[in-house]
Order: sequence, then structure tokens, then C-alpha cells
Amino acid sequence: MKGLLLLPLALLLTGCVVETAGPVQHDFREFDKDTAESLRVNLKMGAGRVKVYGGSQKLARADFAYNIPSWKPYVHYSDTAGHGDLTIEQPDNGRHRLGTTRYEWDVRLNRDVPTDLRVNFGAGDADLDVGSLSLKSVDIDMGVGKLNLNLRGAPKHSYDVRIRGGVGEATVRLPRDVGVSAQAEGGLGEITASGMRHEGHRYFNDAYDRSKVTIHLDIRGGVGAIRLISD
Repeated sequence: MKGLLLLPLALLLTGCVVETAGPVQHDFREFDKDTAESLRVNLKMGAGRVKVYGGSQKLARADFAYNIPSWKPYVHYSDTAGHGDLTIEQPDNGRHRLGTTRYEWDVRLNRDVPTDLRVNFGAGDADLDVGSLSLKSVDIDMGVGKLNLNLRGAPKHSYDVRIRGGVGEATVRLPRDVGVSAQAEGGLGEITASGMRHEGHRYFNDAYDRSKVTIHLDIRGGVGAIRLISD
């Protein structure tokens, strides 16, 4: 207990700025579709929980909950010649934090607008239920944590999915009636692929040979489990 009491004083003596977790603040941003014919979404979170799913009548809506004031998300949107570009980023000011922190993003996207989605999170959980979106590509980089990616849906066009993992686990749910070709490689973790046939580092579902639309998945992990589910 004495050590905990002396910690803030020690940080102050070394010139460090200390922030204490306070009441949870809520905020949101939303964007009209206007002239956007496509959308690129770039989410950068250092630590916390991010959820992404479809269902917004607008182009996008993001709800935030956080209890460190300086962690108010940086949000920027631009529309150039019908191409929307949305960036949401967690500020990083190098300050020390005391107390239990809460940091959550809840992002809803329009199902009809062709979308490139990139998610980069250092530590925490990502729940991405995006199979209902009109996806053009998905690119995910994760550090320490858990990824739940749901791609089940009825896409009209083929698209690529790239996942790079560190320490944690990744679960990817795949559609049964759409062709899936997956290359999965893990470091020290286990790879399981239910409902898929296995050829070296590649996995294919039953619809791969007959589907006009294919999801191409490239997933590589460090330490942790990779689970592909296509049944």
C-alpha cells in the first residue's frame, strides 16, 4: 500500500505527467452518405475494445466510451470525388495512467457502400461482425488480445482478407455457400479449420470449386490460436 501511495509522487519527481481514470464519458460521430460511392475505414487503437458491424442508415456512426479525458478519439473524415476516407485513432501522449481504464469504440457502417476496412489494435479485443458489408478488402494487425471476425454473408464480389497477429487468439467465421481459400500459418499456436479441407498451409471450404465469388484469406499469427470456422 505504501508503494502505491508513493508511485504518483515518484512519477511527478521524474517529470512524468500522471492521469487518473475518472467518470466514463460518452461521445459519438456520424457521417451522411452524401456523394460517397466507396469508403475506406482506418481504425487505430492502442488498447481497449473495438466493435464493427453493419446496419447504419448513414455512411457511418461511431460511439465512444472512455474514462481518460486525453483519450478522446481523433476522428477525421474526407470525401474526394466520391471516395470517403474515415480515420479514427486513439491519441498517444505518453502519459502514465492510474486506476482502471475503460476504452470502447462501437462503429456501425453502411451495408451498401463498398468498403475497405483496416483495423490496427495493440492490446485488447476486436469484435468485427462485417460479413453483411459490401467489402472490398479487410486488413487487420493485432498485438496482444483476442480477435473475433465474422465474415458470414452473401458477398457479390470477391475480396481479400489479411490478418497479422501477435500474442493472442483469432477466430474467423466463414460463409459455407461462398468459396473460401485460406492460407494460415501460426508461430507457437494451434491452427484448427472446421469444415475445411487442408492442403499444406492452405485450407479450402466445400464451396470453393463451384463458387463465382471467393474470399481470399491470409492469416499469420505469433503466439496463440487460429480458428477457422466454415460449418
